[in-house]
Amino acid sequence: MSFQDKALQCSDCGTTFTFSAAEQEFFQSKGYTNEPKRCPTCRQSRKAERVGSSGGRSRQMFPATCAECGKDTEVPFEPREGRPVYCSTCFTKIRANR
Repeated sequence: MSFQDKALQCSDCGTTFTFSAAEQEFFQSKGYTNEPKRCPTCRQSRKAERVGSSGGRSRQMFPATCAECGKDTEVPFEPREGRPVYCSTCFTKIRANR
């Protein structure tokens, strides 16, 4: 299929942007069926908004002891009593064995 550049209108700022033939080919190779709704600038600022939603801080980590190897580790959630917590190495091993 031969792609041609398309002019699209951004749903956020209303500016017209080009959806290039190369981008269309890339979208097709990834299996995307919808055209982009936002211009590259709005896409980038929306992505930064999602990534920076924690106010620029990294996520809170909680200390824990791995239930498999006993190593001290940190996890991005508060461990609960009676629920096993694993270090990243053991978690990867356990997940691979499923």
